[in-house]
Amino acid sequence: MHDTVIRGGTVIDGSGCERVTADVAVDGGLVTEVGQVDGRGREEIDADGLLVTPGFVDVHTHYDGQVTWDPLLEPSFWHGVTTVVMGNCGVGFAPVKPANRDWLVGLMEGVEDIPGTALFEGIRWQWESFPEYLDALESMPHAIDYGVQIAHGPVRAYVMGQRGAKNEEPTAEEIDAMAAVVRDALDAGALGFSTSRTIIHVAVDGEPVPGTFAAREELSAMARAIAESGHGILEVAPAGVAGEDDLAPAKEMAWMREISAETGCPVTFLMGQHNSDPEAWREMLRLADEARAEGARVYPQVAGRATNLLFGFEGVSPFSRYPSFGPLMNMSFEERLPILRDPEFKARLLTETDPNDDIFAAIIADPWDRVFVLGDPPDYEPEPSRSVAKLAQAQGRDPRDLGYDLMLEDGGRAMLLWPLLGYHDGDLEPVRAMLSHPGAVVGASDGGAHCRVICDASVPTFMLTHWARDRERGQTFDLEWVVAKQTRGTAQLYGLGDRGLLAPGYKADVNLIDFDRLEAGTPRIQYDLPAGAPRLMQKASGYVRTIVSGQTVRMGDEATDARPGRLIRGGRLRQLAA
Repeated sequence: MHDTVIRGGTVIDGSGCERVTADVAVDGGLVTEVGQVDGRGREEIDADGLLVTPGFVDVHTHYDGQVTWDPLLEPSFWHGVTTVVMGNCGVGFAPVKPANRDWLVGLMEGVEDIPGTALFEGIRWQWESFPEYLDALESMPHAIDYGVQIAHGPVRAYVMGQRGAKNEEPTAEEIDAMAAVVRDALDAGALGFSTSRTIIHVAVDGEPVPGTFAAREELSAMARAIAESGHGILEVAPAGVAGEDDLAPAKEMAWMREISAETGCPVTFLMGQHNSDPEAWREMLRLADEARAEGARVYPQVAGRATNLLFGFEGVSPFSRYPSFGPLMNMSFEERLPILRDPEFKARLLTETDPNDDIFAAIIADPWDRVFVLGDPPDYEPEPSRSVAKLAQAQGRDPRDLGYDLMLEDGGRAMLLWPLLGYHDGDLEPVRAMLSHPGAVVGASDGGAHCRVICDASVPTFMLTHWARDRERGQTFDLEWVVAKQTRGTAQLYGLGDRGLLAPGYKADVNLIDFDRLEAGTPRIQYDLPAGAPRLMQKASGYVRTIVSGQTVRMGDEATDARPGRLIRGGRLRQLAA
């Protein structure tokens, strides 16, 4: 008698091998049989007509604060994700001295656009050291599994105080002290160490993330700590990742490959196509290939689609920083909407421009030739001819005037899509090429972050629907490949050797999917963060069940009360042969 038997589903096991019709038996939270299962189950699940896949492993999220109050970890929960990795991009909440808690909130708010009001209200501080942070998280119930990296920003501030927060150069003794903190975190179960070097990542006070300008000696010390621990990875948001410095990527690759080759520490770095140099990604892939050929372990981390900003009057729009819009920012949406509908207010606003002199103002100065109606269901690979600029041209209108009116539709809640990275050529071919590169891993979903303007936690669903079913504008991927890419592929990157595969001995993290019905919904702003702060939420239909460690956490469109999710402590997982 088995705990559970999933009967007659189309099993795509995460290995990349061809799908088969098979049963899956589960006992004690593990897969015990795949094939024809003769024994009965205490629970029998009819999976005829459904896909049966491993749960998805999302390695790039920012639930570091949310994990302390949200047992589901939304929106990722709604997209078949059963494991998340947080602590990316050099920001997190441990280690921290009590006097620096507010500063860490400001750092996270600035870099990842998570409302500070929600973080202040939601986080119940029960730790100072990183090991204490892990212990605190472990005591909280969750539906899915989660692992944490220790981040450069908190480490610098903890060891160096204000000097570290202000990106001053550390002494040799301070470098040693930081490395010791990182090593202690890894010994306690951190999955790695993260750092950010891009100047677009700034705290609410405008200061770059601590570590942005760290010298090679400091980075080498962190890499050695990882190597000496016997597990973990160095995650990097490199300089130039958004096109803010065309010369930076090659320099970043040079130190990453040198450090990895010298220490044996694996490195994963964010990359994508940006408008400043639309072909730079090809060179980065070539350099990464060269580095691996020489023994370095460097892995480009690429998004499953373009990185999309969502514009709307309930969240953030191209007009949000115009002078006349300023007074509206502190109003509720219901108070704001009548003013937005006033023709005189609109006319005055459209005579203005963004008065700020910063990188955001430069990027967003005239976006309309790459801004599109999002649609329902969302269209994440729109035809260039459907841009707001093209539509406005056909109507003889200013694109700003048309964009304004389009966002007033649907009761003022309509959204426009701006593919910021990965869409320079008018389609997602660069994304497809990056995803298909053998050394690349899929990531950069940013689950839990950029709450009012980005909602790419739905990428796991998009990977299945767009790349393996719906795409009409170019090549697609085999469904088996897509499943393997975001299960076994991402699990292996972080040394999670007990998951990502439906095979005997592996964790019973399973999705049952009605593939024909699978669809990501349209993102909506909701006000359910602590203190009523807003965030974009996007759910998906077609997930019949999501199972974590043998327990059903999602049934249809509803979450169950099961809370089998556990903290993953790096270096302590069983390593299984694929």
